[in-house]
Amino acid sequence: MAVTNKNQALDIGFKLHDYTITKVLSSGGFSFVYLAHDPNKKVVAIKEYMPTGLALRDKGATVQLDDHGDSAVFKQGLKSFFEEGLSLAKIDHKNIVRVLNFFRANNTVYMVMKYERGKSLQEYILAHEAPISENFVRRVFAELLNGLREVHTHKLLHLDIKPANIYIRLDGSPVLLDFGSARQTLSESKSNIPLSYTPGFAPPEQYYTRQNLGPWSDIYSIGASMYACLYRATPQASNLRATKDNLEPAKSLGNNIYSPELLELIDECLKMDFLARPQSVFSLQKKIMALSPAQDGPKNSIVNKIKKVLNTPL
Repeated sequence: MAVTNKNQALDIGFKLHDYTITKVLSSGGFSFVYLAHDPNKKVVAIKEYMPTGLALRDKGATVQLDDHGDSAVFKQGLKSFFEEGLSLAKIDHKNIVRVLNFFRANNTVYMVMKYERGKSLQEYILAHEAPISENFVRRVFAELLNGLREVHTHKLLHLDIKPANIYIRLDGSPVLLDFGSARQTLSESKSNIPLSYTPGFAPPEQYYTRQNLGPWSDIYSIGASMYACLYRATPQASNLRATKDNLEPAKSLGNNIYSPELLELIDECLKMDFLARPQSVFSLQKKIMALSPAQDGPKNSIVNKIKKVLNTPL
């Protein structure tokens, strides 16, 4: 579950290797994300491994183990963060945030990423008064799946796909951000690091066990994100669904705005049984390609609407 990081962030103006910290963008249960400038004054985003409850930094820059923190778990998380950062650095795809650098400092590790300008899909949803068009949903998620497929090819899972982590650039193209919860799927070592998750978008297997995690876990989150796009609401959390499933099927909420085929596909992605979901991104892509064409306007008009919303202050 996402948690506010109560540790002290690096000071504005702090020199971190060749970068200068200019702003704290976000903080979570496992990291800080900073806005920074490189030596050429290019803007970048830097993620710092800083797990709440395991490490602290009250003063200065050095990260220290919390009095109640587990040294072995912290070190394992540090190693995992570093290894996954190296794996992400090998991914060069237009729909995945680009990792530019990775280094150790201050007893922790840092990931330097390309800073993407735009607004999150969550902001887009909140700023859009009319129902979001089916063409928009299909196009954005079709492009996003191209990037996610590349991530899975590198034996990685994202495990925190949600509208807040999907950015829409000014040209309307999506980019998947924030791999802070990413896990290597084929690691032989059994990790004791607690999983981070976002209620409503995390699949049930992410709450209880690591054994059943796989591409289908990210596919659940894709379905939940599409559901949120269409209905401007977070789906019922899967741990609550496991006790009493009150999630209204997408198909029953369509109101003749969206095609039954798309709604059925969203419901399939949101199946509680991971074996009942599409088992790979490729499988999901084939299902999307098989959908009948949507009838709500050409792409250019949609892109113009995107640009208008993105340029409208929230």
